[in-house]
Amino acid sequence: MSSSLFSGLTAAPADPILGVAEKFRADPRAEKVNLGVGAYLTEEGVTPILEVVQEAEEAITAARIPHTYIPISGLAGYGTLVQKMVFGAESEVVLSGRAATVQTLGGTGALKVGMDFMHHVCGATVGATSKPTWGNHNSLLEMAGYELKGYRYYDGKEGIDFTGLVEDLKALPAKTLVILHACCHNPTGYDLTHDEWDEVIKICSEKGLVPFLDMAYQGFGQGLAEDAWSIRRFAESDLDFLVATSYSKSFNLYGERIGALTVVTKNAEEAQVVLTQLKAVIRCIYSNPPAHGARIVSHVLSDAARYQHWETELAGMRNRIKEMRGLLAEEMTKLGAKRDFSFVTRQAGMFSFTGLTPEQVAKLASDYGVYAVKNGRICICGLGRSESPRSCRKSVCVRKTLKRWPNTWKSSGTRFPGPLRPLTAPEFWQF
Repeated sequence: MSSSLFSGLTAAPADPILGVAEKFRADPRAEKVNLGVGAYLTEEGVTPILEVVQEAEEAITAARIPHTYIPISGLAGYGTLVQKMVFGAESEVVLSGRAATVQTLGGTGALKVGMDFMHHVCGATVGATSKPTWGNHNSLLEMAGYELKGYRYYDGKEGIDFTGLVEDLKALPAKTLVILHACCHNPTGYDLTHDEWDEVIKICSEKGLVPFLDMAYQGFGQGLAEDAWSIRRFAESDLDFLVATSYSKSFNLYGERIGALTVVTKNAEEAQVVLTQLKAVIRCIYSNPPAHGARIVSHVLSDAARYQHWETELAGMRNRIKEMRGLLAEEMTKLGAKRDFSFVTRQAGMFSFTGLTPEQVAKLASDYGVYAVKNGRICICGLGRSESPRSCRKSVCVRKTLKRWPNTWKSSGTRFPGPLRPLTAPEFWQF
């Protein structure tokens, strides 16, 4: 018998984020909590269906729209609505027509199409990401054929190493595709200031870098317009750049995979040419996108009243996240932590970079049923406010969770975490 074509293959490692969910589901313990989840959760630990989304779905169902193919670039009108969301309705970019937008399979699909376009069509060969970054960024770049480089970002303490970031960006070769987190940096939660963004724009212009802004969490940080500030600032420059956006998060339409890729060019003529090339790339990957999620998003964004309703619901999710950040810092003080945990409140979005080591994360999961991403990232939405049994079943309350987090850290100058020491009991964190 001839040898198998696949006999020499080894199993691929589990996804660093989705793998956490798999381990969590396999854990038979009733007392467990998943802080690695990348989706918004309510106090009860469930992903809600927004009222405005439910209303949109009912209207779409009642219209009995045939399930036919939609264009390669996406649902008619969707791209314009996306542009108004990202750049502002009165933005020069929108009014001049110098941006090309295509509907994609979530934000990940936008990154994939954009990376393939820049590499195979435009000849970009180097891709750079922040250290750390969302785990899939590097994988997507590598699969697209890029040489991977990184630029410093997290300072290992409680913020951004902006000096290192500047030095690393300046050292990149021209035409490097630089992946930038527009807001709610994943995994750290630390965002650049307006002045820092201006410096990044200046460097990209001087060095001939190609910015690719990933905005998966517009509306989860400070607000819809506020979170898009960096992108709108780039639009005021003379740079060509790309933007990946997702509505899987802000509409809680995770399973519908609804996103968009926008390429900003110098003029409308260039935008039209770029659009043809983006469609050619899409045709070779998934041919054309699904319709349902796009119809929901378009239904909401195209009507002022529905838009306001959605914005109000989104604000509710954002405010819950901020409240959980405040409670986390407050409970750490109550539990006797020697370190000031107010840094958690200075982070933005759903995620917080705790500084936990991989060993500590593994110990938390095995001994206490507290699951987090290996790099120490936690999802703030995994915490709940109430001490009620209902709340604590899935979205474990702050105090109950923290009491199960062992004392693994000791103060070590200005850095954290300190050296890992043996775990003997579910003690409180101390610094």
